[in-house]
Amino acid sequence: MLRSLSLSSIAGGPNLAVAGGRGWLRLPRTVADGRLRIVRLLLATSNPGKVREFQRLLAKAPVEVVTPAEAGLSLDVVEDGETYAANAAKKAVAYARAGDCLALADDSGIEVDALGGRPGVFSARYGGEGLDDEGRNDLLLHELAAIPDEARTARYQAVVAVAWPDGQVELFFGTFEGRIGRERRGTRGFGYDPLFVTAEGRTAAELSDAEKDAISHRGIAMRSAAEYLRGLGS
Repeated sequence: MLRSLSLSSIAGGPNLAVAGGRGWLRLPRTVADGRLRIVRLLLATSNPGKVREFQRLLAKAPVEVVTPAEAGLSLDVVEDGETYAANAAKKAVAYARAGDCLALADDSGIEVDALGGRPGVFSARYGGEGLDDEGRNDLLLHELAAIPDEARTARYQAVVAVAWPDGQVELFFGTFEGRIGRERRGTRGFGYDPLFVTAEGRTAAELSDAEKDAISHRGIAMRSAAEYLRGLGS
């Protein structure tokens, strides 16, 4: 699913607060590769798990993926939007303007029905800034301790934003349905993956990369984004 809009039309979008930027590098927007135009794409994240996942999902797209470290960028974008779309767009535009090239960002979260949709857009800060993934998983298990299996339904939501330096943004959406288990299982993935039980009974952390990419929220959104990027390179 794709939606095209400008940053100012997204809730929370106009208040673009970027702190800590240094070493901004102007990147060529495209380079020629025979008849195919290769688009330089700056990833708006330094999260190692997300970088690996983005690089894998973009492997067949006509893009040269550039990380913030490779671009000499260090940005701290305040994620104060009320929606995944607002946060993803804000990050993508900030990086696109800093690098003067196309940039890609995402925002995602897990929504637990028994918690009224929490932690949702606050998933990365669930329980406070001091908690790591393990601590957030422990907190989620504690909050759901008395909830029966049939009421532990949940879903991952993701929004991927591709932004141009002028503020134009394309949005792509993905949803991954499942439930919250009672213990961690699996060693792959990150975030809440060890607790997120898929329809076929394994957790997201027990899936291979290919299996996860085929059904995950980020995989769905990124396939749509990759299709859009292929159109730019044609």
